[in-house]
Amino acid sequence: MELLVALILVGCVLLTGGLLAVTPWLMPKTECFAVTVPEGARRDPRLAGFRRRYALIVGVATLACSGLLAAFAASAGSSLGEGTAFVGVLVGAMLVPTVLSFGLMLHFRRRVMAVKRAEGWAAPRPQAAAVVAEDDVPHAISLAWNLLYVPVVLVTATIGVVAWPAIPDQIPLHADFSGTVNDWAPKSIGSVFFPVLVQLFMIACFLFCHWSILRSKRPTSPGAPVTSALAYGLFARAQSIYLLATGVLVTAALGLTFMLSAMGVLSLGGAGAIVAVAVIPVLLGSVAIALVYGQAGSRLFRRMEAAGANAGVPSGAVMPADDDDHWKLGIFYVNRDDASLFLPERFGVGWTLNLGRPAAWAVVGGFVAVMALFVVLVFIAIG
Repeated sequence: MELLVALILVGCVLLTGGLLAVTPWLMPKTECFAVTVPEGARRDPRLAGFRRRYALIVGVATLACSGLLAAFAASAGSSLGEGTAFVGVLVGAMLVPTVLSFGLMLHFRRRVMAVKRAEGWAAPRPQAAAVVAEDDVPHAISLAWNLLYVPVVLVTATIGVVAWPAIPDQIPLHADFSGTVNDWAPKSIGSVFFPVLVQLFMIACFLFCHWSILRSKRPTSPGAPVTSALAYGLFARAQSIYLLATGVLVTAALGLTFMLSAMGVLSLGGAGAIVAVAVIPVLLGSVAIALVYGQAGSRLFRRMEAAGANAGVPSGAVMPADDDDHWKLGIFYVNRDDASLFLPERFGVGWTLNLGRPAAWAVVGGFVAVMALFVVLVFIAIG
């Protein structure tokens, strides 16, 4: 089991780092390292060189971290689960590509901004995109689909009720990477139904993410409002379906396997291995959507453009908009004049908050409060 878990973790590092390495090619063609540029600038040899150097450095770092993690796991062998050394190497292998990616983004962002100033790239005047009716384009699936979580929770809770007499007096709570249990809890309502509590917390997080996609600002191109709205709508729909499928898979895997572990039907190490295997399609799905659709549907939009779906799109040195001043460090959006609470990220695949809105800080505070409540309930449940 140690080998299986180690291989999955190495794969996670490779996929995550690989996605970070290709991020510059997943962004809209009017953005380069979180800087607004003309559409024609995407072919500028200086900007292309920045992207290649970024990808090379992040890619090499990812391979090095993956190799180090694999070598450490191989050398540890059967003693992999002993001590905290492997955990430290794992955390480092995950953090290094992420931190390096952010640092390189900031470095090349400054380089792109210097090129932008030297070339005089600027939006000559405010431009507005035609309004596209909501019913005319795809959008994220309805929140009603989240009712699929109900049977998952009910089945998990029912197993706990039915199997209560067969559950031993001591319930395994934690195991090392070798599958050896190193923490137990006395049988109680809280410890037995602890997996249900975890499921409810995760469902709340997935539900909020789904709601934020539905409430997000829709980016549009003034020269191709319908095509860009269609591309974003398909991206949002794909992401919402992926989010729901991921949520159902992960909550079911966590809840059911750990409930079976409490019954003694499945070892806690085996439960952890099943959850680790369940992570594989989650990561593959994330990478697939990013590569097929691009951030906010940008890659899909370019394919539509190549197919002649929007022959009138402006190009060359014209920029439809420039809101660089509102993006702090390339990832934090602060604009008090923008009514949107959620919007697509500037560097990466997904959504972020408009920190210029008081409601955004209410969301952050609410998440911290919910997290704190969850931690308190966990301590109460497992004693």
